[in-house]
Amino acid sequence: MKFDIKKMIRKECSGFQPYVAGRPVETIKRELGLKNVYKLASNENPLGPSKLAKAAVRKAAEKMFFYPDSNSWELRKAISEKFKVKPENVIAGCGSDEIIEILGRLFFNPGDEVVVSQHAFIRYKMSGDLMGAKVVEVPMDAFLHDLDAMLAAVTPRTKAVFIANPNNPTGTYNTKSEVDVFLKGIASRFPVNPPIVVFDEAYYEFAREEKDYPESLDYLKRYPNLIILRTFSKIYGLAGLRIGYGFANEAVADYFDRVRPPFNVNLVAQAAAVASLADVSQVTRSVKLVKQGKKYLYAELKKLDIPYVETAGNFILVGVEPHKGEDVFKSLLKKGLIVRAMDEYDLPFHVRVSIGKPAENRLFIKALKDIMETI
Repeated sequence: MKFDIKKMIRKECSGFQPYVAGRPVETIKRELGLKNVYKLASNENPLGPSKLAKAAVRKAAEKMFFYPDSNSWELRKAISEKFKVKPENVIAGCGSDEIIEILGRLFFNPGDEVVVSQHAFIRYKMSGDLMGAKVVEVPMDAFLHDLDAMLAAVTPRTKAVFIANPNNPTGTYNTKSEVDVFLKGIASRFPVNPPIVVFDEAYYEFAREEKDYPESLDYLKRYPNLIILRTFSKIYGLAGLRIGYGFANEAVADYFDRVRPPFNVNLVAQAAAVASLADVSQVTRSVKLVKQGKKYLYAELKKLDIPYVETAGNFILVGVEPHKGEDVFKSLLKKGLIVRAMDEYDLPFHVRVSIGKPAENRLFIKALKDIMETI
């Protein structure tokens, strides 16, 4: 029997490249024979999850033989109460990645256009590509989403515009005034059936410390085409449980729930997320750690005359030219430090480093200094 997989799969899947995830600590230890490895690659919270979340996980584990609540009702209720929206406006998924993919399945047809920004989180482009939509990539302005140019790129064929605010991997954010102008522009040009606008706010809790950062929920009632994404992976330290959430118009949320897989958010994740929302101190401590880490890393990178992009997230994009980011990544790996090379984001002379604990930040600076002087 002969079986040619390329003749069987959808054409959009032929040559489709998988997402490149950060390297696991245990894998690096095993491959390189290292005793100590520090992961500063995936923008995780080095403080770990809330004590309340850990307790909730232990309790929920006793019920893991049950299927979870397919509608994530307790979680949606907790999110709605915290952010003062109706439960019907809340969506949930197995990480924001799943939500992005489901939105693609829900909205995108072959020939539709999806507007994204250059150097934006790559999962937006992947969602469009997978569904056969045309992805329109708009150049950035000084590592920042150029919302004027993105608005100009919208046509009657545009089904969605993705805006990461703040953006990963650049760490830059668009201000309230910029977002105001953009949303008003979309509404003015397309008063009937405008494209959906997706604001990805994975780093919301860090970015809201910026005085001119927009509160996107304020726009939800005025703009029914708006979808807001957030996550429990970053500040809440639940990356290993894969749980994201978002806010949308009731009609959008209803169709999202029709399309998503049943039981898409597992029982343990739901319990941990509900508990995390109640722990305000977790957020406070995490924000403080990142603020202190940014201050230290900015100062040290300036001393070394190494360029970087100021960030509203818990990571920093660092320029390593004339060295290739991939070479710096490999050299740091040998020293037990995992960062992220940025080739897939068309930034071959950069690496992205997550802000860690003070000792981890010091190790990174020392190792980067040695590498920049020797390779």
